[in-house]
Amino acid sequence: MDEIAEWSRAQQRVIALVDGLTAERAGTRVPACPDWTVRDLLSHMVGLGADVLAGDEPDDHNEEWTARQVDARRGRDVGALVAEWEVVAEPLRAWMAEHGTRPLGDVTIHEQDLRGALEVPGGRDTPAMAALRDRFVGRFAPRLDAGLPPIALVGEQWSWCSAGAPGDAAVELRASDFDLARALMTRRSAAQLRSWTVRGDVEPYLDAFATLGPLPEQDLTDG
Repeated sequence: MDEIAEWSRAQQRVIALVDGLTAERAGTRVPACPDWTVRDLLSHMVGLGADVLAGDEPDDHNEEWTARQVDARRGRDVGALVAEWEVVAEPLRAWMAEHGTRPLGDVTIHEQDLRGALEVPGGRDTPAMAALRDRFVGRFAPRLDAGLPPIALVGEQWSWCSAGAPGDAAVELRASDFDLARALMTRRSAAQLRSWTVRGDVEPYLDAFATLGPLPEQDLTDG
């Protein structure tokens, strides 16, 4: 996978998604990021690239850092934000070629957050989404209590088990490959995880899904 090309494709999908949004639509609350509107989330996505290029990127991408990106762009509409992002894109690609493609994870996750807010599905079956799913299952696994029996995540084509074969796991969740990926990125509620459980009790495993903060209180879909 060419990760820089994947970032560029995701950026172009997001630009197409927000192109021509009215101020009202840009003010839509983002369920996956409930403190932010569509315009706020786009401000963060643009600001992340600008900050990375400026050498301002904390390891934890903390809330104070992301809030500054949004606050600095309060007076800009979607068109102005897109224009800034297009200016940042080429230098950011050069930066990623030298320093790594961490920004790909941000744009991949937040593209779907925007799609959920705007109810426009797309960009689900991408190499970046698959790579991010595999990265996050690597975060999920060590969060599991060592005393718990194996849990299996079973999708249409992708599956994973904490130990042994999925068919032998004490707990099994079944959903689409995409939904399982989003769940590993803390983009599905506890109620959704329970609804996917076809064997065993998922309750003791729920905290492990909180890889990016608390599980969302409401069910999330992405368009």
